[in-house]
Formats: sequence, C-alpha cells, structure tokens
Amino acid sequence: MSLFDDVSQFLEAQLDDFLQQNPQLALQVLEDQLREQEAETRRLILKLQQQEEQLQGDILAIAEDIRLWHQRIAKADAAGRQDLATPAREREAALLRQGNQRWGQLQSTQENRQQSEVLLQKTLSKRQELAKKIATAKATQTPISPPSGWQNAERYRRTVDSFDVVDSQFREWELEDELQQMRKDLGI
Repeated sequence: MSLFDDVSQFLEAQLDDFLQQNPQLALQVLEDQLREQEAETRRLILKLQQQEEQLQGDILAIAEDIRLWHQRIAKADAAGRQDLATPAREREAALLRQGNQRWGQLQSTQENRQQSEVLLQKTLSKRQELAKKIATAKATQTPISPPSGWQNAERYRRTVDSFDVVDSQFREWELEDELQQMRKDLGI
C-alpha cells in the first residue's frame, strides 16, 4: 500500500467514527447521496427520452424508405426489369434488417427508461422517509442552553468564543499528534 492509500483509509475511518458519533450528520450525508442519485437518475431519464425520440424518428424514416423501395420493386416487376427488381429487393431487405435493429434498440431504451423511472420513485420515497427521520432526530435533540444564572448573553457568547479558540487549538494539536504518529508508524 502506498502512503496515499494509508492516509485515505485513515481519513475514511475517522469520518466513519465521526458520523457514528453524530448520527444527525450521517443522516444528512445520506440525504445528500439520495439527492445526487435523484439528480443523476433524472438526467438519465432525460437522456433515454431523447434516445427514444431519435430512434422513433429513425424508424419512421426507415419505414418511409422501405415503402419507397417496395413501390420500386413493384414497378420494376411490372415492367419486367429483374435487373432492377433484384437489387431493389436486396435494398428493401437491408432496410427491414436495419428497421428491426432500431426497433430492438427502441424497446431496450424504453425498458431502461421505465427501470430508471422506478428507481427515481424509490429514491424519492427513500428521501421522504429520510426527511421524516431527520425531522424526528431534530425534534429529539436537546438544545444546548446556557447555564442557569447567566443573564448576560454577551458575556456568555465571549466565553463560548474563547472556549472555541481553545477547542480549535486542542484539535490542531491532536491532529498534529496523530499525523506525527502516522508518520512514525509509516517510517517517514
């Protein structure tokens, strides 16, 4: 394993631990993932719809060409021109094969679009369920209130700000310590 893989695994483990300790954030991450999946699915459905329209247009154009060549075959047969009728039949057969191929592509595209629409509905349903869980989690969280007896909000805010600075300094120190330990473990 490379150093990058080690650091990546370490950071993923730290993130997993953090999310386990903060389930409301884990729910938020999951909501973001579902939102992204919904957007990707909507883009895919749009792309498949465009492909369907293109294939339908191709099929109609091929059908028109087949009709034209069928008329030419009949005309050549009526005139006794087998030198023209035979290649016209070959052309008509090639167009039929091409039309069948496009028809199969259209059916496959339609099936994919239907499956994507089912996936979109499932994703929307999961997002709704998750929204309920998030609302429940927010409702059950106990808000942090200032200690009783503190009447001066500005004084409280300054105290919290100074603790935030100390907390930040401790976090930097702890992170530096962890990085030093990783470097030591990796022999860097």
